[in-house]
Amino acid sequence: MASALDISGIRRARFARRVPATLGALAGPRHGVVSLPLHLAWSGLREFDLEQPRLRMSYYRIVLAEGMRDDLVEYLDRDLLLTMWPTLRTLISRDIRDVWESAFDELAIRARAAA
Repeated sequence: MASALDISGIRRARFARRVPATLGALAGPRHGVVSLPLHLAWSGLREFDLEQPRLRMSYYRIVLAEGMRDDLVEYLDRDLLLTMWPTLRTLISRDIRDVWESAFDELAIRARAAA
């Protein structure tokens, strides 16, 4: 049986393969209502008003957890991600958080500044 450490390593490797090369590649919407496809939002709410902070946070949590690289680029915005990161990082899994902060110094710096 796989240990928790093995499972975490597998999850981290899976998330690391999805991360875009740069945060600048994130070209998603910043405003308005966005409808996520079923392969991302397969249960519950699918439309998110990005003007609503709670809905925007839920939207980012879903895309980070479920999205493949093309989804991340299409649905996430660099500036919104950076602004939201200090709070968002507390709402996502440790595996996702660690992968993104390892890949992007900008996120790790924001995390340390918020601590």
